[in-house]
Amino acid sequence: MPQDSIPSVSRTLADFVASSSWANVEAQSVEARRSILNFFATALGSARDPVVTAAMRALAPFSGAATSTVIGHSQPMDALCASFLNAISANLLDFDDTHPETIIHPAAPVAAPILALAETRKLSGREVLTAFILGVDVECRIGNAVSPRHYARGWHITSTCGIFGAAAACAKLLDLPAEGIANAVGIAASQSAGNVENLPSAAKNVSVGNSARNGLFAALLAQQGYEAAPRAIEGPLGWARTMGDEPDVARLLDGLGKTWEIAKNTYKPYPAGIVFHAVIDACLLLRERIGRRGDKIESVTVQGSALLLARGDRPVNNERDARVSIHHCVACGLLLGQAGVAEFARESVVRPDIAQLRQRVRAELDDEMSDGAARVILRLSTGEVLTETVSSPRGSPVAPLGDQDLEDKLREGVRTGRSDWDASRVIDAVWRLDAVDDVGNLLQSLRPPPASRQTTSS
Repeated sequence: MPQDSIPSVSRTLADFVASSSWANVEAQSVEARRSILNFFATALGSARDPVVTAAMRALAPFSGAATSTVIGHSQPMDALCASFLNAISANLLDFDDTHPETIIHPAAPVAAPILALAETRKLSGREVLTAFILGVDVECRIGNAVSPRHYARGWHITSTCGIFGAAAACAKLLDLPAEGIANAVGIAASQSAGNVENLPSAAKNVSVGNSARNGLFAALLAQQGYEAAPRAIEGPLGWARTMGDEPDVARLLDGLGKTWEIAKNTYKPYPAGIVFHAVIDACLLLRERIGRRGDKIESVTVQGSALLLARGDRPVNNERDARVSIHHCVACGLLLGQAGVAEFARESVVRPDIAQLRQRVRAELDDEMSDGAARVILRLSTGEVLTETVSSPRGSPVAPLGDQDLEDKLREGVRTGRSDWDASRVIDAVWRLDAVDDVGNLLQSLRPPPASRQTTSS
């Protein structure tokens, strides 16, 4: 069959998005709300981080009509700025949701722009949830088609694929026809960027923010008649080949409309790269076994896959390094007995005892271990050797977090993020999102009045 007679990836996905309704996705709405709850938890946890507030200062002089909520703050900004800010705050602490097959963090690039857009158009909760589920499907399916080579080449897949989900979801909310949705996806292909080298820096969050903002921008351009090449994704000089290798189109489209990527989503119990969670779990188990003998730890060996070592066998100079460090995760588990936001904050990172233990940790490659698994071997000065192996850490598909875990995570995010938002109101709002007529009114009801913030900060 001639290539021109085969529908393009953009058009096939667009037809799917355009024809899908609440009835098609309703069965996925509980998981979608879990994902959005986790999105709020992580965004609230870092809403007042210097990275976020610096971005707010940079954008404020250029912001348009203040229509859209900035999570954790009282003052709204325009939809494009709010999309950027909410995406970076949701991704900043390495605490967001994860699609295991691709390691895409699905919610930040998609939830941020559709919530910002919904506030400008008086859209219902069901419309927002429908767009969210479809956007997650699009971003993760495109990620499936290029994984694992795309990430291995250094592309930050949450950013590079997240923009496609954002574009498709926003185009759906704008009620664009299939042709317009296809153009939005194609326009997104011209704006996809983000590299793994920047993961230990705030530059990583810039690309995540751009995936959200530019996905919305792509949809808005398509609404105004902008066009894109039909095969902007899979063409000979298209997105997939220029950023990796030939895409697996069959894998991208397999089960489209029948199986849902949101159903595979997982949630982190620790604010660290997901490949380090087994290290933390193993060390927590070892801490229970050694009791009060933490001062007897002579050395620690962590065995794991090439991915674990490539991501985490690094010196720790700051809190960002700590969140992607095998050595610091060991210290959290063995010395602190927990691994929450505070354990990865600067105060913990610079503690002398933690820094000293990090120096006694060595990473070893074990080709037999799967990505996400770890073995920790602990040697005590008494000569005793203890070992723990974790293949399915807490938060993985085998040991998923429950609804109460996510609610607790949000409450902790409000505390650690020093927000004056009310955690209970946010939790209630997300769980009843499918029954809300105007998401904009709902979001506005969560924002404390500006005077409240002034009182809190004085």
